[in-house]
Amino acid sequence: MMLGLLLARAGVEVEVLEKHADFLRDFRGDTIHPSTLEVMYELGLLASFLERPHQKVEQLAAVIGDRSLRIADFTHLSTHCRFIALMPQWDFLDFIANEAKRYTAFQLRMQTEATDLIEEQGRVVGVRARTADGVLSIRADLVVAADGRYSKLRDAAGLRIKELGAPIDVLWMRLTKQPGDPNEVLGRVGAGALMVMLDRGSYWQCAYVIAKGEAERLRGEGIAAFRDRVAELAPLLRDRLGELKDWDDVKLLSVAVNRLTTWARPGVLFIGDAAHAMSPVGGVGINLAIQDAVAASNLLAEPLRKGRLTLRNLEAVQERRLFPTRVTQWLQLQIQNKFLSRVLASRTTPSPPLPARWLDGCPHLRRLPARLIGVGVRPEHVHTQALLRPR
Repeated sequence: MMLGLLLARAGVEVEVLEKHADFLRDFRGDTIHPSTLEVMYELGLLASFLERPHQKVEQLAAVIGDRSLRIADFTHLSTHCRFIALMPQWDFLDFIANEAKRYTAFQLRMQTEATDLIEEQGRVVGVRARTADGVLSIRADLVVAADGRYSKLRDAAGLRIKELGAPIDVLWMRLTKQPGDPNEVLGRVGAGALMVMLDRGSYWQCAYVIAKGEAERLRGEGIAAFRDRVAELAPLLRDRLGELKDWDDVKLLSVAVNRLTTWARPGVLFIGDAAHAMSPVGGVGINLAIQDAVAASNLLAEPLRKGRLTLRNLEAVQERRLFPTRVTQWLQLQIQNKFLSRVLASRTTPSPPLPARWLDGCPHLRRLPARLIGVGVRPEHVHTQALLRPR
């Protein structure tokens, strides 16, 4: 959606395909980081974007056992917004779609699911899509596949994935936020358990981290036993855990960390989770995908507009985005393998690791994780010119 907006703004005809009828469904990631808010500023959309309901997160904290530690402080970033905005992803998508629709070069097709690539003489020249009215064929100079970690178009392209490993899965749930609850993002670490609580204003969006493949065993123990696990880890939630009536109220996110070895073939480019599935560690997945979109628009708008797109242009996008992807995934794997796995395997509440104690004791050090999480490695900026005026 972001790439569609950027290209249409730069005078390129764009069609975005969305398989659902609307955006109103539960997404796992609702964190809009300062890097993405900076893109909104560069597009002149920040003020109107922040009019949408959201919560501001200026610091991140963790509770390990009975000790609370501050680990990241975004208030010193050199960005226009020195906070993370928590906003339902359907609101974010709806905002971007409405802005993109103001350009005559943009078209959004809802209930249109891309299912296969159209190839001619070794080049991708379009997609086949399933609609309510049957199969639709759409031809294009470029197909950009942003259809997620289970990308059908990636399978159709026959590209190779490098699996990096993920020792964790995540159980997502929603619990009411009550007066007197803290107003911040909290990570809670206990004996063999870890949970992140995202403040969503009227409710907590909770991510309960489990060892890979443990979901079926927990389901076998029953929902009551799971409620007891959550209550032990986060006692303040005990009085509302009855909201988890059965396992339908708990959603499993099967975590994968991988990336394509090649992101492009003639006529097709992969970005976002379709190119590199990220761990939920740091909540950076959406924002890394948007950085891909900004880089792609910067590099491809002019060749597309002039009808001179080559495979080399597409390869340049991977070259630009591969380094930040590698660094971010490496950091996620270090945290997964050296901290999360050990916590989940422990039978006692771990003591705060030395780096966490350093961060808590030194406010200046908290700026480093804030930079890595909030801005990331090699942040992208909008360089395309607005050649079309919005309607």
